[in-house]
Amino acid sequence: MKTILAYGDSLTYGANPQPNGPRHAYVDRWPSVLEQGLGGKARVIAEGLGGRTTASDDWYAAADRNGARILPTLLDSHSPLDLVIIMLGTNDLKPAVCGSALEASFGLRRLVQIIRGQAAGKGETAPQIILVAPPLICDSDNADMLGHFGGLQHGLEQSSQFAAHYARRAQEWNTGFFDASTVAKADPADGVHLDAANTRAIGVGLVPVVKSMLGL
Repeated sequence: MKTILAYGDSLTYGANPQPNGPRHAYVDRWPSVLEQGLGGKARVIAEGLGGRTTASDDWYAAADRNGARILPTLLDSHSPLDLVIIMLGTNDLKPAVCGSALEASFGLRRLVQIIRGQAAGKGETAPQIILVAPPLICDSDNADMLGHFGGLQHGLEQSSQFAAHYARRAQEWNTGFFDASTVAKADPADGVHLDAANTRAIGVGLVPVVKSMLGL
């Protein structure tokens, strides 16, 4: 059986777009849906944390949100891995953290380097990698949430650039690529997070990509 690490932020965690709403049920989170779609041929380990970035510090957060700093520990704790799926970058758009989709793509490049470098250091075959461009930010009456992302105009402009930048990094580093915005849309309740149906849609959309990459 193959082992897959789903590495992400609140969209992987299953955060509810409704203020103070409960976390989405386990069966509705996209890593769970992906595992089910693979028909018992792989297990998917969900590693989602709200606020996680690709490679930047967020000094407002209680837990460590820097994805590049935490990743080596997770790679070792879940080793051996056949595939790592990375869906990060939305939190990088916060002006106080990073501010741009281009810089987020450079953060993804660093994560790819960490994955491959750690495997090489142990003399192991590196897991395959899929870079996932997150769904786009949308308009919302939740002023505080959009404010985190520099307002609606900044959030829309930068999130719309994810797919182009991530596809370019995937080509440069010979990884898989999937654009989650083709199957999922943010909920206007807060403009960033997904309802259960759109969260599930990402898992469904990834099934054929993963099957092709792993030969399942």
